[in-house]
Amino acid sequence: MRAYRIAPGGTLRGEVRVPGDKSISHRAIMLGALADGDTTVTGFLEGADSLATLAAFRSMGVAIEGPEAGRLRIRGVGRDGLRAPSAPLDVGNAGTAMRLLCGLLAGQPFASKLVGDASLSRRPMRRVTEPLARMGADIETAEAGTAPLTIRPVSQLESIDYAMPVASAQVKSCLLLAGLYADGDTCVSEPAVTRDHTERMLATFGCRVRRERQRVCVPGGARLTAAPVEVPADISSAAFFLVGASIADGADLTLPAVGINPTRVGVLHILKAMGADIAVANRRQCGAEPVADLRVRSARLQGIEIPAAQVPLAIDEFPALFVAAACADGETLLTGAEELRVKESDRIAVMAAGLAQLGVAAEVLRDGIRIQGRGAAPLGGGSVDSHGDHRIAMAFAMAALRASAPILVRDCANVDTSFPGFAALAVGAGLGIDEAVA
Repeated sequence: MRAYRIAPGGTLRGEVRVPGDKSISHRAIMLGALADGDTTVTGFLEGADSLATLAAFRSMGVAIEGPEAGRLRIRGVGRDGLRAPSAPLDVGNAGTAMRLLCGLLAGQPFASKLVGDASLSRRPMRRVTEPLARMGADIETAEAGTAPLTIRPVSQLESIDYAMPVASAQVKSCLLLAGLYADGDTCVSEPAVTRDHTERMLATFGCRVRRERQRVCVPGGARLTAAPVEVPADISSAAFFLVGASIADGADLTLPAVGINPTRVGVLHILKAMGADIAVANRRQCGAEPVADLRVRSARLQGIEIPAAQVPLAIDEFPALFVAAACADGETLLTGAEELRVKESDRIAVMAAGLAQLGVAAEVLRDGIRIQGRGAAPLGGGSVDSHGDHRIAMAFAMAALRASAPILVRDCANVDTSFPGFAALAVGAGLGIDEAVA
């Protein structure tokens, strides 16, 4: 089992270019495959999750050249050009791929089956299969409402006007993709703003996307036209370095060309509310997405009550933010984040257990966590189990910057799903991390 051994202390300095955005990389493959014409993608994340999406579309007859240094050429087959795969589509650990593909495949004239690894096969899928069933889709799940998902063809999907009970970009995107194959306008309303990469990219590919506050609609039968896609650096990956440089003495780190989509910048708002020293410079457009260079320096952090409006804007960044809270003065309280309990792991319970190993008091709540920061006092060392969750593994690696003894983080192989080369980049910035077997 792959593990990280991290020496205590140190700092982060210089410049780190984190990999391309995983969410955008998934969507570039999907929409490029359905488009008429060839789509060129630059900055593509060559991580296991997005490569699983790439492999799935190759299995459905889409010719894709690359990736080579983050560059792809997708030979689009058009809205109706996918072919039946000869075997189940295995998306590994990629929850985004499984949920979005479920919607896209629901409208195809062939049967298909989606499978994943043990972790993904425990994650809830009824949140997408139930509204898809209301559209007329024929999808069979395991008894617990989880993968594998067996999708059978239907004569026609019906449009839907769906109010999501829980904010989820994956559910929204799943239904919008299914809506391309429905008989009218499909609309999705969300209780809180979630990432809008699907809507932005659909519009770039020529789809008439209609937005009305927190409601978005797409027309059935829309055809997509190939367009170049530039993938910015992933703010979810940058979050670990933002936290690491905030808590490490003497840190001064620049992260260039990071995506700052307004539906993804909760981590910046929360860290700044805690007193982080983060400068946003050189704002510009990277295709349909805004980007900027982020400079972060060490700061004395203060515990806060995290605003409810920021929760869906930072849902993937909370493992890193919990480490920031552990190093802050006073208490940090998070509520309204039930979604964290059904990610690659129960991120609330697993982070609380790991923080306890480092001497940090954390109370698990039904929908969040209460963390008593240690302020200027160092964290302890010890052994932490990431439970195969890539974001938890990287969060605890950064915690060593404020530890008094080495930290061993177990079960780190899945870091490659979102951040291949994490350890090497972290070493280059100053973190004393080694990969080991434990």
